[in-house]
Amino acid sequence: MAPENSSEENNVYSEFYRISELFRTAFSQQKNNDAEFVDPDSQAIVPVPENQLSAAVAPPKRKYQQRSSELVRVMDLGVEDQRYFRDVVRKTRMIYDSLRVFAMAEDEKRRALGLTRRARGDLKASAVLRDRGMWLNRDKRIVGSIPGVYIGDLFFFRMELCVVGLHGQPQAGIDYVPASHSSNKEPIATSIIVSGGYEDDEDAGDVIIYTGHGGQDKHSRQCVHQKLEGGNLALERSMHYGIEVRVIRGFKYEGSASGKVYVYDGLYKIIDSWFDVGKSGFGVYKYKIIRMADQPAMGSAILRFAQNLRTNPLSVRPVGYVSLDISMKKENVPVLLYNDIDSNHDPMYYEYIVTTVFPPYAYHGGSSNGCDCVSLCMDDCACAMKNGGEFAYDQNGLLVRGKPLVFECGTGCRCPPSCRNRVSQKGVRNRFEVFRSRETGWGVRSLDLIQAGSFICEYAGIVLTREQSQIFTMNGDSLVYPNRFAERWSEWGDLSQIFTDYVRPSYPSIPPLDFAMDVSRMRNVACYMSHSSSPNVLVQFVLYDHNSVIFPHLMLFAMENIPPLRELSLDYGVADEWTGKLRICN
Repeated sequence: MAPENSSEENNVYSEFYRISELFRTAFSQQKNNDAEFVDPDSQAIVPVPENQLSAAVAPPKRKYQQRSSELVRVMDLGVEDQRYFRDVVRKTRMIYDSLRVFAMAEDEKRRALGLTRRARGDLKASAVLRDRGMWLNRDKRIVGSIPGVYIGDLFFFRMELCVVGLHGQPQAGIDYVPASHSSNKEPIATSIIVSGGYEDDEDAGDVIIYTGHGGQDKHSRQCVHQKLEGGNLALERSMHYGIEVRVIRGFKYEGSASGKVYVYDGLYKIIDSWFDVGKSGFGVYKYKIIRMADQPAMGSAILRFAQNLRTNPLSVRPVGYVSLDISMKKENVPVLLYNDIDSNHDPMYYEYIVTTVFPPYAYHGGSSNGCDCVSLCMDDCACAMKNGGEFAYDQNGLLVRGKPLVFECGTGCRCPPSCRNRVSQKGVRNRFEVFRSRETGWGVRSLDLIQAGSFICEYAGIVLTREQSQIFTMNGDSLVYPNRFAERWSEWGDLSQIFTDYVRPSYPSIPPLDFAMDVSRMRNVACYMSHSSSPNVLVQFVLYDHNSVIFPHLMLFAMENIPPLRELSLDYGVADEWTGKLRICN
């Protein structure tokens, strides 16, 4: 459902264009006298009723159908509209990621029984979403920005670009409306992928010399002349009518689930095109494409900047670093502290702890009843039985679905440290930076790309009983109440829109948490994460070093692909209504 109409919503489609007849007339004039025709806008973009705004982005569930040939440009979105569409995209991507991880986990079980060969989870997930009518932007072809998709958003799979409507071609680098399906009988390009697949490409960031498609052999070498048809002609027509194109860059990225990553870098204008002889001696079409002004920084540039920070932060930022490791080597990787705004060095004055400190009685008789697996654990091990007969993680350590509580193999188990059911207890694996922000105060961001479903870190503090917390509160100390965290774990792996018989996990169950965590003197990096009602991090309760269900660890997992240097956020459940920051004092 779309949000209720607002004053801004009336302007969402404020720029409408006359349709085919005028376009064909203008184009025929251009054929006769190209120098006399000047039209900065495309006559291919046609009016759409305002009440179809939500349907254009989130069409109702129905059987898969072909993409529309109707072109629209979405403009003047109000704040509430932006939040609405961002939420639509986030939820769709979460279902995609959850379904992909779930499909891979189910495939592992079948292969263990010798029933099937390895399948592509990304293809399965996209096919299921398509068949249920959950691909976005199918009713309209959007020119320019896609509502809810931000510059810098990262994607591990080409099919996910299709799911959100950013680029509708699973393989081709040019997405366009073909002449045979276009209402004006002319092809129009809407997006391109720049991945270095053509030897004649030149990519300088803001300026791209893009080579048209076609004419390559299986080794990606040009072997015949290109033709001015299909996507090549669509780019030329988009240039002539001043239509912007979305640019997605794809490149190899170590640690990516697919070996590659695709990043949306914003809108570009095609300003020139020509036919040239390429490096292989064959004719190719080339297009000079320039990035439009007044856009956020390119996601690909941020990726490169973060990579340089990981190797030598002081050479990239000679000023601003307060500490190169506030954990004092307690974490597996350093935790940086950065402040180029003021002289506040507050995080330096706390003792850093890696894991939560529980009362001694939480461990009484709780760690001895582990599994007896002598090698890698399978679904029939004792710890799997505690989790309802399945593990919470796939073979890559990704959370398959959120649960009220997850039992990991722990100190009482005989399985090796490499067991797939030992994920969160291994500690931090990404390089984090606590930074000072004018908007949110202290915040946390990663120098690494974090994949959806990945473990981030533990939210650590000193556990206090109800009586103890009352005394601390009287002294004005900072307390966090785990029972106030929003149950975002229920959203990860929620496939109720896919399976009609889906039931929200209720096992293993835990009683209401009746303790507080003191972070006034001892804390870790998680305590600096900001509050958000649309967070990218969830809290999953986990046990591994004891079996006292009233004292679980607060483990944090990524709800979406989190690009480097994007702030991490939690839904604390209770936030200050004036500042939006967590109110950790009672």
